[in-house]
Amino acid sequence: MSYTHVIAGAGAAGCVVASRLSEDADNNVLLLEAGGPDRNPLIHIPVGFTKLTTPDVNWGFSTAPQPQMNNRAMWYPQGRTLGGSTSINAMIYIRGHRADYDRWEALGNVGWGYDDVLPWFRKSENNTRLSNAYHGVGGDMNVTQQVQQNPLAQAFVLAAQELGLDFNADVNGAEQDGVTFYDVTQRNARRESSSTAFLRPAMKRANLTVVTRARASRILIRDGAAVGVEYRHKGATHSVHADSEVVLSGGAVNSPRLLLLSGIGPADHLRSVGVDVVHDLSGVGQNLQDHMDVYLAAETAPVSYNREDRPDRALRHLFQYLLYRTGPMTACVAEAGAFIRSSDEVVSPDIQIHCLPAYVIDHGRQRRKGHGVTINTCHLRPRSVGSISLMSSDPDDPPEIDPNFCGDLDGYDWRISVEGFRWGRRLLQTRALASLIRYEHMPGKDVESDEEVRDYIRKWSKTDYHPVGSCSMGISDSAVVDTQLRVRGLEGLRVIDASVMPRLISGNTQATSIMIGERGAAIMRAGRLV
Repeated sequence: MSYTHVIAGAGAAGCVVASRLSEDADNNVLLLEAGGPDRNPLIHIPVGFTKLTTPDVNWGFSTAPQPQMNNRAMWYPQGRTLGGSTSINAMIYIRGHRADYDRWEALGNVGWGYDDVLPWFRKSENNTRLSNAYHGVGGDMNVTQQVQQNPLAQAFVLAAQELGLDFNADVNGAEQDGVTFYDVTQRNARRESSSTAFLRPAMKRANLTVVTRARASRILIRDGAAVGVEYRHKGATHSVHADSEVVLSGGAVNSPRLLLLSGIGPADHLRSVGVDVVHDLSGVGQNLQDHMDVYLAAETAPVSYNREDRPDRALRHLFQYLLYRTGPMTACVAEAGAFIRSSDEVVSPDIQIHCLPAYVIDHGRQRRKGHGVTINTCHLRPRSVGSISLMSSDPDDPPEIDPNFCGDLDGYDWRISVEGFRWGRRLLQTRALASLIRYEHMPGKDVESDEEVRDYIRKWSKTDYHPVGSCSMGISDSAVVDTQLRVRGLEGLRVIDASVMPRLISGNTQATSIMIGERGAAIMRAGRLV
């Protein structure tokens, strides 16, 4: 069967693109998703994301050994279901800083500055507490306050103010600096993913077909144009034709992976893994950027979410949630956060700190008895750049993911990461948290010097789940897409997802990925930059 548009990937952006393109009755849209439907109830109960680590919903990638991190291969989760990572993340709604987008424009991406992208953030948004120049009402994605906050998160907000940070009720508004309780993507105390917000209503349309457990394996190219997609479904290989355009929305790992498997990328690399070169495009898979997370953990008074692990408590809170939509089941866990400047020289906050009122060690995969709080610290604008590449020509083989954490030559990323760690420790030592903190569990008070902190980071740092940039938008020879998100040198092929970000934004990437989907679809429908 032939379609006007074939979209590979039903994640944050792909769901938006499918929804918007299918609004036009003249379009016939096919959306392919490698994972299954988003039917797992743990997806929709907010706190359930802490259990969403299995292959049915999570790619569960690992990085290449990281030289700066004791050569550790680090776990690298990515969503694998309708909604992509918006179906398994912590639901935090952050847009980054105005300067992030103005930096995109300064790199040559005219029309992608902050004033240009703000209307597209507002278009998608249905904010339940704010309606102003920064926030929209009536959009598809519900953005709201949390149902409740744990006493540890409340104390964290006071602790940050004790250290001189201002309380900021809207870090997505005029200013980002300060401490806040995060807004979340929830609706009626249920997760609001890109699937539930954009795709599910659109699936009622006759001109939108969604096929799950269908993994795109190759883009079909003829005479310099994308004409369709080859995909695997139920043990068989299928080919589908696109009369108009093919759109890649697999995210910063799978979109460059699919381009490379299709022979689109650096010619030398493609030949080295046995892939025939279709289009030599040097930037594919390059420019990968991600946030690295450095965390501290402390034993606390018995107020953390760890107490809810007991079966009797869990059952009680499940009934509370089902009956009243209240209680710990509504938690996003990363309830409060702060945006901090490492020095007076930086133009905007370059450190983000999350407060998690529970022990969350090694992505939550290591269990510890007792009650705890975890303070996640993150350098927001790393200079280190990594890559996505193939290990073979076999689509079943995982890609090589190399975020190159702290691999910048001048050590800048190390310095800011250590400074973020020290901010986290100062927060744990405030009067506001004193009555709740028993002792620092990780790394412990004996880790004090910069070198000792670095040794700790080498052993325990992890991804903050925000990969971008591997199909970068730009005007240079290394750019993969232009400002209309068209793959350079080919017709009928676009990339619309987080991989097109030329620089990592200062915060969580969900909202920006949705904005890119919203604007990318509008550009396609208009046939020009809008």
